[in-house]
Amino acid sequence: MKTPRAFCFACGMMVALITILLSSQVHAQKPRFTDPKNADADFAYQGEYVGEVGDQTHGAQIVALGKGQFQAYGFAGGLPGEGWDGSEKMVVKNKGVLKDGVVVFSGNEDVNGDIKKNVLTIRTPEGEKLGELKKVIRKSKTLGQAPPSGAKVLFDGSSVAGWKNGKMSKEGLLMAGTTSQQTFGSHKVHIEFLLPYMPQDRGQGRGNSGIYVQGRYEVQMLDSFGLEGKMNECGGIYSVSGVKPNMCFPPLSWQTYDIDYTAPKYEGDKLVENPRITVMHNGVKIHDDVELPGNRNTTAAPLKAGNTKGPVYLQNHGCPVHYRNIWVVEK
Repeated sequence: MKTPRAFCFACGMMVALITILLSSQVHAQKPRFTDPKNADADFAYQGEYVGEVGDQTHGAQIVALGKGQFQAYGFAGGLPGEGWDGSEKMVVKNKGVLKDGVVVFSGNEDVNGDIKKNVLTIRTPEGEKLGELKKVIRKSKTLGQAPPSGAKVLFDGSSVAGWKNGKMSKEGLLMAGTTSQQTFGSHKVHIEFLLPYMPQDRGQGRGNSGIYVQGRYEVQMLDSFGLEGKMNECGGIYSVSGVKPNMCFPPLSWQTYDIDYTAPKYEGDKLVENPRITVMHNGVKIHDDVELPGNRNTTAAPLKAGNTKGPVYLQNHGCPVHYRNIWVVEK
């Protein structure tokens, strides 16, 4: 029996329509960058700035929002973790706009400014110059820290043999979505991570991953540069505790976590003491001996809460987050 021509034509049109829809979805995907050399023009302006305004030091964080727009935050005394006095940060109401090589913040009631050649000039609404802040690139105090004697090296760039489903990028970096073969009780873990630059994404879609200690409790990894430091942002212990200060560096900056985890204590099958955790983010303590819920996980973790040892798990949340220099010291 021959297939009617009308039916064949309809099938052909359907295939063509699906092809167009799929290609448009691919074309519409928001940009994501893992190498500064390939980033957009906005990347050069986002970042951290420090300088004097009047007789006081101030810090600023400039966040790229994509398509030539920027959000600015101000900090009295300096940057978070380095001079900021802890007072409420200033949120510049109107977005900055990139035009002819200059980012201009205008139309704000209290303060305006512009960024040119790595200098943020602060001005009054009338245009009078109040001070200058220069761009700085901070590095974690523990970046590149070598594993001490007796440490168990989980990843040094030479192999992914110690990881389940482990994959390595062409640059020799560990990729998201993998679990260590080794398991641990109480331990300290050092990890270095690189968040992608995804300027048009927002919230949990912006460079999302996380490290699960013992495969149970998540310390969030996210591009939350400039944000509040909530429990679901970078450094937050998911569903347990936010952070202050928010020590998230700009995207495509190497960052560090140094995590000290104390496993729960049991008498038989009975939980008698909850697990605890201390976290250093980029060399600054953001969680100090925080008690974790010993009878439940903080998120949909690979392992249920319990008295067995567990692995280091690096979450894949669909973002190209990379890691290096991972080692553990058992306690």
